[in-house]
Amino acid sequence: MPPNTRTAAHQATAWDRAAVALLGAAGCTLSYDALQQIAIAIHIRPALTYLFPLVIDGFIAYGVRALLVLRNAPFRARLYTWTLFATATLASVWANALHAIRLNQQTHTTGLHLDDATVGILSTIAPLALAGAVHLHILITRADTTPPTTGTVTQPETAEHQHETPVAPEQEIQHTHPEPTPARHETAHPVRRIGRPPSAELDELLDLTRPAFHLHETPTRAVVRETIRAAGHTISEDRLTQLIATLRRERDSH
Repeated sequence: MPPNTRTAAHQATAWDRAAVALLGAAGCTLSYDALQQIAIAIHIRPALTYLFPLVIDGFIAYGVRALLVLRNAPFRARLYTWTLFATATLASVWANALHAIRLNQQTHTTGLHLDDATVGILSTIAPLALAGAVHLHILITRADTTPPTTGTVTQPETAEHQHETPVAPEQEIQHTHPEPTPARHETAHPVRRIGRPPSAELDELLDLTRPAFHLHETPTRAVVRETIRAAGHTISEDRLTQLIATLRRERDSH
């Protein structure tokens, strides 16, 4: 099976980025024109009408990025971001549709004349295209900055834990002799270690993971494990289970 490498065919080109930028600019321009006329209709001072589209469509554009950046944030932060993004999107869609419908009702032509519903639906393409173009631009940028993968097969997470054989505190083997140096491993009778000593005591791990554990409404093993690894420690599955059980008892006791 060939290595899983990212070839140049899968990389975004300058034409891709230009196309996305052009789509976003077109959607922003069309929506800007409609929203500026709405600003005049709601009696905003003419010299300041250019700010009204920037506020609404600006929230849409940056809201997409904020949703991607905060996708692993706590629920309240994600809910707040979704609320701002949804409000701005609905306001822009509604304003564009209202602008198109009102103009359609005031226009009487002998040529092609669409009904109000069709005109309103088609007018919402511009703000939605703006949000979609920003999303595509972020995804393309991330794909370009992601380092290519190689054919090296990484060991699954369970394989790493197989080397971290947990040893209960009362069963830890006390070594009376110093650890063998690398040069002595080549002797005929190498010293065999049983398990790997923990890199931190349980109390230290509790102090380290307690804030992250109580921050999440439903903390998972992955959250606790990543917190420990971010601090430069390793932990076995059994010791992780013991740590989570202790944290849960502390939380339930309050």
